[in-house]
Amino acid sequence: MDIRLSSNMTSAGASPCLSPSHHRPVSPAHRPPKEEYDRPAREIEPMIYTDLLPWTSTGGPETREFLLRVAEISIDYVRDTFDRNVKILDFHQPEQLKEVLDLEIPNKPLNLEQLLSDCKDALKYQVKTGHPRFMNQLSCGIEVVSLAGEWLTAAANTNMFTYEIAPVFILMEQVTMKHMRDIIGYKNGDSILAPGGSVSNLYAALAARHKMFPEYKKKGLKALPGELVMFTSLHSHYSLMGAAAAMGLGTDNLIEVPVDERGHMLPAELDRLIDEQKTKGKVPFFVCATSGTTVMGAFDPLHAVADICEKHKLWFHVDAAWGGGVLLSKNQRHKMNGVERSNSITWNPHKLMGTLLQCSTVHFKEDGLLISCNQMCADYLFQQDKPYDVNYDTGDKVIQCGRHNDIFKLWLLWRSKGDEGFEKHIDHLFEMTEYMVQRMKQHSDKFELMNDEPECTNVCFWYVPYRLRTTKAGPERHKLLGEIQPILKGRMMTAGTFMIGYQPLDHHPNFFRNIISSQAVRREDIDFMLEELDRLGYDL
Repeated sequence: MDIRLSSNMTSAGASPCLSPSHHRPVSPAHRPPKEEYDRPAREIEPMIYTDLLPWTSTGGPETREFLLRVAEISIDYVRDTFDRNVKILDFHQPEQLKEVLDLEIPNKPLNLEQLLSDCKDALKYQVKTGHPRFMNQLSCGIEVVSLAGEWLTAAANTNMFTYEIAPVFILMEQVTMKHMRDIIGYKNGDSILAPGGSVSNLYAALAARHKMFPEYKKKGLKALPGELVMFTSLHSHYSLMGAAAAMGLGTDNLIEVPVDERGHMLPAELDRLIDEQKTKGKVPFFVCATSGTTVMGAFDPLHAVADICEKHKLWFHVDAAWGGGVLLSKNQRHKMNGVERSNSITWNPHKLMGTLLQCSTVHFKEDGLLISCNQMCADYLFQQDKPYDVNYDTGDKVIQCGRHNDIFKLWLLWRSKGDEGFEKHIDHLFEMTEYMVQRMKQHSDKFELMNDEPECTNVCFWYVPYRLRTTKAGPERHKLLGEIQPILKGRMMTAGTFMIGYQPLDHHPNFFRNIISSQAVRREDIDFMLEELDRLGYDL
């Protein structure tokens, strides 16, 4: 692609001087006398923000130059992110980083060259989450097309609450959300993009309460016949506890359902706990199953949970923030059989699908429920006599009013891949996960798997240092391994060559949880990670 800079800019790779444009070409007729050239050059003040649009009407070329240089910094960062010879991070302790970086807010404007330097420094010490060897979070990797969408989204800088100011993006959202509901199996319904899976889960719980007790919106607690209770898996995301607190139920009224050894909710226990809460005079109203638990990646049995919800007439929500992407693969979709029976589902494209952060969707089987639950009829925003169909206004469907445009980066990425491309995308992640498990089993003296047949791309394991490789299996050995993993994580961050996370779970002491959600991951990266773990941890 040929990108030509304007005439007053330096060539690519050079360092253009962002100073006032007194250096534009001068015609011979207006050329100053020779003696003018012999005088000492007048010092030109560096440019500041007022030399850019919109502060000056003549700042177009300077604005273009500044933004192109910001874009170059970003592109260089992306290039380095995919370079396996570049470290993931240059780790500093907080106090050290404060000494390295100048973060103070000045009294007077800083010049644009300093701002460009600030941009470089910010990225220099940032973790490269798109690096092929960063497997620390559920959302990682960089999809370049999605990045392009995010850049243009920032340039458009529009809010998503009305069609009036975001006509194209509102239509994109409608088309894309309908496509996702079709994939889920909802024939009609409604959807919205929310700021993260936690808020998406909150929206589902609010809608469930509104469906069962519509008078609650006006009358509050007086509309309830008793204390409401929610049910979720012991291994579910903590956002369900947050929803119970935010809704005024109290965290004690979020009932955690036991799981089996692989992390699946036990349907019989769910049924028992619902009956138990009823006998206590509580009012069950909401059940959340998880498709892809945060730590182990387990998929709850949706058909069995749906049967129990129908039996007790409860709202059935599926938190598929992590695992929802399997719906795009014929090879993996069976893990969410029964999702079409749910009342709502959270699905985060910024996770398995690789869309840039953040991009979280929540979908409802019943149309009209979102606006009925959340509408406040603010007439300074949602006038009913606008010159278009006001059903396209989305702001009254949500509790947050202002809503970031998270659709363009998803829509553009999906256009680039199509359904077929996304199927290959998901299948690749699972192929890499299968390869990692296979390699660990080949070196079972160095790696002890906690889930030897992962359902998602979470691989949970302990690294075993040399001195413990002949130690008898049992609680004491696991205790020692649990103490070693955080030390190894510290060495990992200091080395900066790869990153994976660790945590305890239930009775298990600290173990590593490796996540594969980046398209950049290849077999060589998995081999490198296993070798690097052994290099850094051999002597522990």
